[in-house]
Amino acid sequence: MASSFLMLLDDIATVLDDVSVLTKVAAKKTSGVLGDDLALNAQQVIGVSADRELPIVWAVCKGSLLNKVILVPAALAISVFMPSLVTPLLMIGGAYLCFEGFEKVWHVLFHSKEDQKKHIENHKEHLALSPEKLVEIEKEKITGAVRTDFILSAEIIAITLGTVQESSLGVKAAVLSGIALIMTIGVYGLVAFIVKIDDIGLHLVSQSKAPGFKKTLGTAMLKFAPILMKFLSVAGTAAMFLVGGGIFTHGLPWIHYLSEHVVTNAAVGILFDGMVGAIVGLICFLMVTTVQKFRKQPQPAA
Repeated sequence: MASSFLMLLDDIATVLDDVSVLTKVAAKKTSGVLGDDLALNAQQVIGVSADRELPIVWAVCKGSLLNKVILVPAALAISVFMPSLVTPLLMIGGAYLCFEGFEKVWHVLFHSKEDQKKHIENHKEHLALSPEKLVEIEKEKITGAVRTDFILSAEIIAITLGTVQESSLGVKAAVLSGIALIMTIGVYGLVAFIVKIDDIGLHLVSQSKAPGFKKTLGTAMLKFAPILMKFLSVAGTAAMFLVGGGIFTHGLPWIHYLSEHVVTNAAVGILFDGMVGAIVGLICFLMVTTVQKFRKQPQPAA
């Protein structure tokens, strides 16, 4: 009896160890989506009053949890009944990451001053709206953020599912649930902190009548907030190329074969994945823009 109990404990410990290791691997692979997720969600609250920032973040967080409640069982069902779909879904997620990354780079390089001026004018118009209209805009922001979160969450779940593809159903469920919970708490906890950095800094500055530690810290936080947003955006974009490119490097045999002959160390491997991601992003971007232009063309009269 005692030996059976000890064997059971050993089996449980083994499973937990597998879950722990695979969760760490999955977290590392999905970190590329994390940076972009942080930047996108922090940008969702730009232009709203300070007292509404945290309620919006909390509303989107609840929507994100609901998204993952849908996605995790769906991923488990696919792994059990249609395991052959795991790799194609992973490739689709990788392609989307690469496309989104390339689209951001394109937008930065060719973003016109007229577009920026229009964005500033729209922001000023929002500030002058009635409270009822601002509530409607807030709901639209939340809906849009939850919709974006669904796509990013699907990418995270797909990448995680690819990591645990060969594991048992119990391990898959534990790792997927763990990653879903960790990513949600991590992302929206950090988003809440990011969007309040400037408010905290402003509070410290306003409470400090004379120069001192509080005023210096507050001033530093006010200067740091926009820098952090830019860093997250750049890091998130770079990570999208690396993660998406890595998926294609390991998912397509001929690219994997090429990488084995080109990659000599870890740094070269990172550059190779980034280059693959950029190429895939360019191809996807050209395909999407071509389809969009074709749809915009006027149809001949009957």
